[in-house]
Amino acid sequence: MKLDEALSLIRKTGLMVMRTADVMGLLGISKDHASQILSRLAKSGHFTRLKRGVWLLSETADPFLLIEYLTAPFPAYISLQSALYHHGMISQIPAINYCVSLARSRVYKTSTGEFSIHHISEDFFCAYEEMTQGNIKMATPEKAIIDMLYLSSAKTRLFSAFPELDIPSSFSIKRAKQIIRRIPHIQRRTMVTTRFNELIKHL
Repeated sequence: MKLDEALSLIRKTGLMVMRTADVMGLLGISKDHASQILSRLAKSGHFTRLKRGVWLLSETADPFLLIEYLTAPFPAYISLQSALYHHGMISQIPAINYCVSLARSRVYKTSTGEFSIHHISEDFFCAYEEMTQGNIKMATPEKAIIDMLYLSSAKTRLFSAFPELDIPSSFSIKRAKQIIRRIPHIQRRTMVTTRFNELIKHL
């Protein structure tokens, strides 16, 4: 099959991300042939390899739509600085797309942007909203702050200091404290409670 024919059929699916197995089924070809076609389309600038067996159609690139492809089969939602900016709580656009997930912590660098994935426990995977466009989950304002406090003790120290915050009127201290109570580890829950109480003194 010619490359332009393959690309035309792939575009007609309307999908932004394709797995090698998807292309195999769509074109009725072997795994090796599908990988070869995708590699050639990547060289010509039409696709970007996100990770093994997962490819991004470079012409359609909303970064937030990619996150759960990167963390699959584990769920993820946008949080930390990315969610704070989305909710208008910080003014500076984050250079990195931050999210939390049940997947292990990892950084992905793609042509669409850099993605910083941070692991949290299953008990604490909560307080996010389903956005209307696509399969995108976004932390609530309360959860974005609590996630930063939760991860502030990590060895990387990425979230040890808070940016200047503009707290929306809808922000609920009560909801934030309910989220904190879901942290399963007592020592970390105590640390987050202490830091949150210090933070709200200055809000």
